[in-house]
Amino acid sequence: MAGSDVQSTFIESAAADPDGISASAQVANNANLVIGGALASGGAVTFDSPRNVTITSGGNDSGITFTVTGTAASGAALAETITGGNAGIATGTSIFATVTQIAAVGDPAGTVTAGSGSTIQATIFAGRCRLKGLYLVSTATGGTISFRNGSVTGTALLKYNTPSSVGSEYPDVPGDGMVFSSGAYITYSSVNATSATIFYA
Repeated sequence: MAGSDVQSTFIESAAADPDGISASAQVANNANLVIGGALASGGAVTFDSPRNVTITSGGNDSGITFTVTGTAASGAALAETITGGNAGIATGTSIFATVTQIAAVGDPAGTVTAGSGSTIQATIFAGRCRLKGLYLVSTATGGTISFRNGSVTGTALLKYNTPSSVGSEYPDVPGDGMVFSSGAYITYSSVNATSATIFYA
């Protein structure tokens, strides 16, 4: 009997943690935030799945920026400049696998907190493959999961709307599966799903 060539990738995504990188504290002019939140170890953070970063300002920091430094999922160095919020949350758009430094560029008006966002982007398989199936654990908030070709910003070949209920889903992929000619990637929000097991060949 011939063996199966089906493999799987497991992607887990905890809920966003607004102070998981750096707890609320006063930050001096042009100083670094202390990376010592619940997600930190040894002065750095490695996320469960690559995701964005949020900065929460206690005062009006809309006139200054914060520079986030770390690495992307590929291991390449990554930096993002996030404009501060006005007594609120500023949400970054770059996707970090690790965060090693966050620096204020200017003088924060009050306390500053840094944490993990809810935007998840991950690699299923970085090469030609065929999506065979998926198993998803959804939350009580429905949303859309996109399966993309070539990169996390590539063309979405498949979209799946999660139900607005906590539970597991095993959506059918018809026929022999769906071909991703340049690699398969997934993008979604941890608000909508907590984990995904993707089957491919």
